[in-house]
Amino acid sequence: MAGRVEGKVAFITGAARGQGRSHAIGLAREGADIIATDICGRVNSVPYPLACEEDLRQTVEQVEATGRRIVAVKADVRDLRALASAAAEGVARLGRLDIVSANAGIFATGRALDLSANEWQDMIDVNLTGVWHTVKATVPHIVAGSRGGSVILTSSMNGAVGAPMFAHYIAAKHGVVGLVRALAIELGPDRIRVNGLMPAGVATQMVRGFTGLMTLATRYVPPDPALLGKDHPMKDVMLAPEDVTAALLFLASDESRHMTGSLVQVDGKWLKQAASGSG
Repeated sequence: MAGRVEGKVAFITGAARGQGRSHAIGLAREGADIIATDICGRVNSVPYPLACEEDLRQTVEQVEATGRRIVAVKADVRDLRALASAAAEGVARLGRLDIVSANAGIFATGRALDLSANEWQDMIDVNLTGVWHTVKATVPHIVAGSRGGSVILTSSMNGAVGAPMFAHYIAAKHGVVGLVRALAIELGPDRIRVNGLMPAGVATQMVRGFTGLMTLATRYVPPDPALLGKDHPMKDVMLAPEDVTAALLFLASDESRHMTGSLVQVDGKWLKQAASGSG
């Protein structure tokens, strides 16, 4: 079904590459104009390169190739003022706001008791507080439009289960699940739906930097073979960003008009496995 978000405007954080870029292109192909933000810089505790201004420029080119408009702004989700300015600029230029994708996130590893205060705080500031900042900066524009809208918060399969070696990430992603549930109630009277995405590992620059993660983790907690070994139903599958975008498009469109407070798992059956310990 073409034109699923025709004439709407979407605000996306972390849009310079990976899932964010995929979301921007996917929404544009379905008729939306885009407000794209990304840090285009560094977070000191993150051990891999984050997106740069050239990455954001490429997102702009690929969205414009669909025939849609895009406003791209360098903004760090830890900076509420910068996000609010980006949202205001985008709405001023594009005329409205209907869809929000709080997608920006970081990843790092370390045993919980060995994490520094800065490592903990950076993770919470980006992956949890940054999601709240995104909502706070954007949702008033949706409310002002009096048309309702869709807010989509990206959590993770680790927003539902625990694992060793990245407790700060897991804590933040569990917090995002709580935000989905609370905001769905608070924003319902304004006809704003709030739903969450819970993807498994996605083949992005962030995940490629941690190909040894499971080896690292299982040094401390031996894996259950039913979860991580030969019986895992999709043990060799890594999601493509477009797999997550497909779910986001459903949540952004009127096809999901009766859904709010929902958590959509795009995880290759991983969470069911983790819950049951069986195939």
